[in-house]
Amino acid sequence: MSKILIVEDEVYLSSAISDWLKRDNHVVETIENGRDALDHLRVYKYDLIILDWMLPGLEGVEVCRQFRADSGKTPILMLTARDTIDDKAGGLDAGADDYLTKPFHLKELSARVRALVRRPQEISSNVLKFGNLLLDPAAGRLTKDGHEVHLLPREFNLLEFFMRHPNQLFSADAILDRVWTSDTLASTDSVRTHIKTLRRKIDTDGQPTRITNLQGKGYRFEGGDV
Repeated sequence: MSKILIVEDEVYLSSAISDWLKRDNHVVETIENGRDALDHLRVYKYDLIILDWMLPGLEGVEVCRQFRADSGKTPILMLTARDTIDDKAGGLDAGADDYLTKPFHLKELSARVRALVRRPQEISSNVLKFGNLLLDPAAGRLTKDGHEVHLLPREFNLLEFFMRHPNQLFSADAILDRVWTSDTLASTDSVRTHIKTLRRKIDTDGQPTRITNLQGKGYRFEGGDV
């Protein structure tokens, strides 16, 4: 699961990309205007930005350039109908990490997305394993001691986020920002509730909890063997 922002003014294409990526369990948001996107990126954090070149308000290449000038580090996949070498070089020089020419197949888009959001622990597989927990994001499946555990979609996204960032401390606000959409009405109470139900499903009786709480600071997924 990754949190992805799509900046594309072609509503049909934006919707198609969004639906496709959501099937891969990503959290997806869409914006149609370049200026709005840049303002949004100054407030919210994402794992990947899919950015069209031609946008109303502010061109995508300029959004990219200003985002990088503001020290933005998020990977950017640029979409455009421009296919000359000079155009591609211009997009990459502005700070894009990859470039996809329209029209494209959504399977190719998925491959580019996977490459850009790949984490260090994904060496030969996207399957995440810690102790008796095995999470397969592609299949949307969690097993514990070899037995499948049913998770609700938000619980699955929350666990995947934790497993991709083991032993790191996150405040409830930071988790809300990374796992829920930015326009959500959920609060940090929702984070606490989901963590409580997730613990009941993944913890083992008599063993320490996988998701620890440092009072007043946040939550941490303990990535060692349990």
